[in-house]
This record gives sequence, C-alpha cells and structure tokens, in this order.
Amino acid sequence: MSLKRLSSFLIPTSSFSTSHYSFKIGHVLNKSRSFTDSDLLDYAKLTQDSNPLHFDSEFAQRYGYNDRIVHGMLIAALFPQIIASHFPGAVYVSQSLQFKLPVYIGEEVVAEVKALNIRPNKDRYLSKLSTKCYKNGELLCIDGEAVALLPTLTMDVEGEESL
Repeated sequence: MSLKRLSSFLIPTSSFSTSHYSFKIGHVLNKSRSFTDSDLLDYAKLTQDSNPLHFDSEFAQRYGYNDRIVHGMLIAALFPQIIASHFPGAVYVSQSLQFKLPVYIGEEVVAEVKALNIRPNKDRYLSKLSTKCYKNGELLCIDGEAVALLPTLTMDVEGEESL
C-alpha cells in the first residue's frame, strides 16, 4: 500500500528512513488473503475439523452453498496475525465473531482491525479492536471485536504491504 494511504490512518513519530507510526484510536490495519485447497487441508490436519462443507462440493451445495467453504476460524486467524505482525509480543486476550457470509476457496478477503479504545495497563496497552472481514471489496463476511495487550503503540511499517 502506498505511503499516502498510510499517512491518512497513522501519525509518524520520527523522520528516519524507517517509518514509525503511533497506533491511535480510529487507526485501521488490514491484510488481504485468498485461501487454497492446501490451506484447508493443513487447517483440517491441525484442528481435526473435517466437516464435508469444506471438502465435498456436492455436500456443500446440498446445504445451500455455491461450493466448498473456507473454515471460518481459519479466516478469523487473520486478525491476530495482523496484530502480531505490527506489535511483536502482543497478547491476544479475547475475540468475538459473527460469521455473516461464506467465503469460498480462492476468493480474496480483506481482514480489517480498527482501534476502538486504547488504555495503559501497567507497562503495556490494552486495546479494544473492531475486527471485520470483507469479500468482493464490500461484502461483510465476519464481524467481531477483539481485545489485545500491546507491548507498545509504536509500529515499524517499513516495506509494509498490509496497511
């Protein structure tokens, strides 16, 4: 993503060649991703979730889906990934989720984390976050909220493509 868009969401905290931004209420971080057959197989191996909705097209169609669907929790795993990539050492405290629409294999989704509230907590920061995932640019697939314990509010965004 271009630095121009970054500056609309984030406030620089230094003028070095590496850009540092201070995470504030209202700031948005995002990541896009498409899931493959291999992703679903790997996830199923780890979780033992072998629901036929994810692996059998005819079965999925019998239950009203266009094709096999991506595991909702696999998609939701993008949220803590976004936080950890910007705040190494962050602790994901809680997450609520509502699955609104199915995501099919190969569909691009954009996961978005928005700071709703930030408050100091000892030597860290407790942040309440809006967590949303969209497909086709505007269709809300997942809606939720999370709480994360951040070690700092300063982010290094040099070479960052997900913001």
